[in-house]
Amino acid sequence: MSMALKLLADVGGTNARFALQSGEGFDDIEVLACADYPTLGEAMRAYLGKAAGRGLAADSVRHAAIAIANPVEEDRVSMTNHHWSFSIEALRREQGLDTLLVVNDFAALAMSLPHLAAEGRERIGGGIELQNRPIGLIGPGTGLGVSGVIPAGKRWIALAGEGGHVTFAPSTREEVAILEALWGEYGHVSAERLLSGMGLELIHWAFTGKRLDAPAITGGAIEGNGADCAKTVETFCGILGSVAGNVALTLGATGGMYIGGGIVPRLGRLFAESSFRARFEDKGRLSPYLARIPTYLITEQYPALRGVSAMLADRIAQDHIAAQQ
Repeated sequence: MSMALKLLADVGGTNARFALQSGEGFDDIEVLACADYPTLGEAMRAYLGKAAGRGLAADSVRHAAIAIANPVEEDRVSMTNHHWSFSIEALRREQGLDTLLVVNDFAALAMSLPHLAAEGRERIGGGIELQNRPIGLIGPGTGLGVSGVIPAGKRWIALAGEGGHVTFAPSTREEVAILEALWGEYGHVSAERLLSGMGLELIHWAFTGKRLDAPAITGGAIEGNGADCAKTVETFCGILGSVAGNVALTLGATGGMYIGGGIVPRLGRLFAESSFRARFEDKGRLSPYLARIPTYLITEQYPALRGVSAMLADRIAQDHIAAQQ
C-alpha cells in the first residue's frame, strides 16, 4: 500500500503543480497553467495523460491529494481566485479514485515543516528549536497565509485558519501613518492588507502618494534604484517580523517559526539584513521567550507537495485501520 503510485497537486489561482509519488520522493513534477483547462478534473487528466506518455503507470493511480489555495470546509470547493468549482466526491468518482483528499494549501505547507530537510530552509537569526513542539508558519504572497502544526503523539495535526485577516497593529509612528492612510480607503485594515503583493504597493503609496506595482518595488529595492522602494521593503519586513512574533506567541511555536509564500524568497539579503528578526523578538516582557524561537525561510521548491503527501499517507492509514475494525 505504501508503494502504490499516488497523485499529488498544489493548486493556486495561476498554476497547478502536479507530481506522482511511488516512494519518498516525487516523480515527474509538472506545472500547468490553470487558465489552459476549464476544470480541475481536465487538468488532472491532462497531467496523467502526459505522465503516461512518458512511460509512467499513471493509470494505476488510486489515491490522490490536492492542496488548494482556498478554504476547504465542505464537499463543494469554489476557488476565490480562479473559476474552478467542484464537488470533492464527484471529482473522486470521475477520476476513478479510491481516495481523494482536498485540503487548504497553507495547511499542506504547514504539514511539510516537520519533514523539511536541512537544505530546504535557511535560518534567519538565532534561537534553538525544541523537538515535538508546535511549529508556526506565515507566508506573504498574493495574500497572507498563516498556519501551524501541532504534535499529537507520533502524528502532526495541521491548523487551517484565516489568520492573515487579523487586525493590523502598528508598532512605529510611520506604521501609524500608514494605518491612518488606509483607514480612509478600507475601514478595517488587516495584516494581509500590508503583508502581500498588494501590501507592498499600499505601503509605497502611503509613503509617496505614487502607484507602483510590487515587482517594480522589490526590483528597485534589490537593484538599489530608489530610496522609496528600499524603505517600502524594509517596512514590509519589519511588519512581517511583528506579525510572525504574534503568531509564534499565539501558538507557542517553540518548534520554530517558518516563512513561506512567494515574496520573501525573492528579497535575498534584503530580508536577511532587515529588521525582521529584531521586530520578531520585540515583545516587551516576552522578548526573551521570542529570542529562543528560531525563524526559518523555506527554500524548498515544492514544499506543499511534501506536506500534502504526508496528509494523504495519514488518511490512507486511517482508512485502512477503519476498514479492519
